[in-house]
Formats: sequence, C-alpha cells, structure tokens
Amino acid sequence: MIGLKGTLNIIDNSGALIAECVNVLKAKSTAGVGTVGDECVVVIKRARPIPQGAAPSNIVKVRRGDVHRAVIVRTKKEVLRPDGRYIRFDDNAAVLLNKKRELLATRINGVVSNELRLKGWGKIASLAPKVV
Repeated sequence: MIGLKGTLNIIDNSGALIAECVNVLKAKSTAGVGTVGDECVVVIKRARPIPQGAAPSNIVKVRRGDVHRAVIVRTKKEVLRPDGRYIRFDDNAAVLLNKKRELLATRINGVVSNELRLKGWGKIASLAPKVV
C-alpha cells in the first residue's frame, strides 16, 4: 500500500528513477492508500540526465519536477490473493503513464505483480520480463 508522500521506483525506460506519490486516484474507500494496479499522480524526484548533443524527437524526456500519472506495480505491503496466499516485494515500484492512460515508455525493467491483469493493466504485464 502506498500512502500520500510515498516514494516509488520507476521501472520503465522513460528516464525517471524515483517519484513521489502525491495523490491516489479513485481511492475514496481506502483513505488515499493505493495498492497494486491503482493509478496515482506522481512528481518526479530523480531522473536520468538528458544528453545535450543528440536529442531526437522520439525520445521521451522526463525531467525532475514533472507531474505524471503512474500505475503501482509492486508494493512492500503484502497483498492477499484469491487462493489464500500473500505476496509482497522488496520495494514500491510504478510505471509512468501519459494523459491518455497509455504507457509513457516502451520497456519495463523488473518484476511486476499478477494483480495488474485483474485490474485491467494487461499491457504492462505483457511488457514485463517476469510476472509474479
């Protein structure tokens, strides 16, 4: 579960490294706490530097201080699965979205949770190298 002011590792190739959760969207029943598959608004806290020389127009540029939407893909807090098992990860992670709720990047680097398929984020699960 990610609360307000929680930090997330960004595991896609958009250029962002760490983001801070500002608001969890559509989470009125859980008092602003997000879990795997929830959409949230994040502020980029750390990003890869953009090279000055070559800057093609097809490279996505994410800078420090930018505000984006993101989908939570891993949480430290355990999640109960329908078969009775619990699953938890070592860190909190997310993938950035654009304003049309599409993926901002083209690759995902890291493990994601299987609950994403149940919440309608099958595209993220299909791009990930491993789904647990």
